[in-house]
Amino acid sequence: MVWRMKYDVVIIGASAGGITTAIAARRFYPDKSVLVVKKEEIGMIPCGIPYVFGTLGSVEDDVLPLERFLEPLGVDILTDEVVEVDPKRKVIKTSSRKEIGWEKLVIATGSKPVKPEFPGSDLEGVYTVPKDYHYLKELRERVDDAERIVIIGGGFIALEVGDEIRKLGKDVTIVVRSRLLRSSFDPEFSEMVEERLKEEGVKVVKGQLERVLGDGKVEGVKLIDGRELPADLVIFSIGYRPNVELAVKAGLRVTRYGIWTDEYMRTSCPDIFAVGDCVEHRDFFTGKPYPLMLASTATFEARIAGANLFKLQIVRENRRTIGAYSTHVAGLTLAAAGLTEEKAREEGFEVIVGYGKGPDRHPAKFPDTSMVTVKLIFSRDRGAILGAQIAGGKSVGEMINILALAIQKRLTASELYTLQIATHPLLTASPVGYQILQAAEDALAKLRAGP
Repeated sequence: MVWRMKYDVVIIGASAGGITTAIAARRFYPDKSVLVVKKEEIGMIPCGIPYVFGTLGSVEDDVLPLERFLEPLGVDILTDEVVEVDPKRKVIKTSSRKEIGWEKLVIATGSKPVKPEFPGSDLEGVYTVPKDYHYLKELRERVDDAERIVIIGGGFIALEVGDEIRKLGKDVTIVVRSRLLRSSFDPEFSEMVEERLKEEGVKVVKGQLERVLGDGKVEGVKLIDGRELPADLVIFSIGYRPNVELAVKAGLRVTRYGIWTDEYMRTSCPDIFAVGDCVEHRDFFTGKPYPLMLASTATFEARIAGANLFKLQIVRENRRTIGAYSTHVAGLTLAAAGLTEEKAREEGFEVIVGYGKGPDRHPAKFPDTSMVTVKLIFSRDRGAILGAQIAGGKSVGEMINILALAIQKRLTASELYTLQIATHPLLTASPVGYQILQAAEDALAKLRAGP
């Protein structure tokens, strides 16, 4: 491949945000040249990383086929590390001393795991969960050799990795400060997933880590209350931080949550855009910045950026971000969108909560039937939906998308209650007991009853 010295669009980063931006840029501006610069020779599918330990069976099965996505569109790909962005000269500089010009630049540098700073975290056998092929290969081999594995953290990655490793017959303990998935779900949903994990043999220990124990290599962990848990391997999953170093060096506006952007993903330099984990996200309801690192959010932002690189073509009606999540742990699917009840009350909303529960097939005798629980949170003043949480089978993964759209369009309990739906015995819950409508009906009854 012959490299150009200048491209119309240069994208730094080749994960979900970078790939989607490149695709959108080519589709909306087919006459523009596009280059994607990726640091790693072998990229990973981020959301699939936990499954390399169990379901997928190998790290190779989660490799991202970047060329398959981009080369048919005429997008050039360069494997190199960008070390400097010069907004004035509109060039990037790489570690191999290439200097490439651009008209529009997109930063999609993602995030990296929070580095553990506890005493003993430098011992052999202490790992994080990065998006690094070679690191994950080593970790996968260490998991095979270990018998007792302690995971520090209670978020999505911690639970998914723990659940996958227990499928290998390992002794898995998850250490969490308070409760699982606290930032995304209310207590009753945390209890559901904790109970399910325990049923599958995963230990869940509530407590705060003091130190990692061992002499040269890991032997266990000690909690602040004095308890000690033996371990051959310790995996930290205590969060991720945005990769903003290039943006800081380039003089862009950066906050503690990431690179600042406007509603069209433009940074403080109008010809530089940013998308994904490296960006500051602002809550849909409160406008407050908060940490949100999801491939679905990255691709949403990438489509906005790619379409609007050279002229505004796609209007972003909502200028803030709805956190929409889903996970599948120990046979239980959990999904959420918007505010939790706890967060809504904390922010000062007066809320009404509605519940719906029932099987996701009708009749419930079908072999793949699961019980589904839906919780909807509405504002009392006008009945507008603020948040949703669902637990059940795999049908939950698409049900939450209906509710994410409802939140984005600010639908009310009444509008959700009168939602016109398609149902089929093999595919959905009964139209008589469709859980979203049940939850809306429950909330409406409470709203009509008054305070």
